[in-house]
Amino acid sequence: MSFTALPPSRSELRRLIAPCGLYCGGCLSFAGGAIRNHARALRDLLGPDFGPYAQRLAAMNPALGHYPGFALLLDFMAQGVCKGCREGGCLLGSCGVRACAMEREMDFCGLCPDFPCKNPGLPEGLAERWRKNGEILRDKGPASFLELVRVRPRYP
Repeated sequence: MSFTALPPSRSELRRLIAPCGLYCGGCLSFAGGAIRNHARALRDLLGPDFGPYAQRLAAMNPALGHYPGFALLLDFMAQGVCKGCREGGCLLGSCGVRACAMEREMDFCGLCPDFPCKNPGLPEGLAERWRKNGEILRDKGPASFLELVRVRPRYP
């Protein structure tokens, strides 16, 4: 017997993909995202008392001498407190995408009849990514876009 995965719901697509087309699910700050989940799993597997073991084992492998710094980074990555711009506002103060999408009642910029607009309020590098992601969202649809971004690195 084979099972086919159900396509993601509209609410799931909106939770994982920002209106601008950034993949929130792959962001290191995203609550419930893959990075947060894996960081928590690794931290839990190592346990709270791994630090002294790392120090003792550093004589055999000097990389383990860096564990205290790694533990700080791992704790940070395990936090994952952002719920995405639809829930808490964009972390980029100049971004006009969220307000525009809400005003136009659009899930994603790429689905807007006026896409691409002249000034999304994004820095140049991010504006280029916004344009490319919007084109993919428009051409392939949100569900196919999600499948594409889930398998590529979030931080190129």
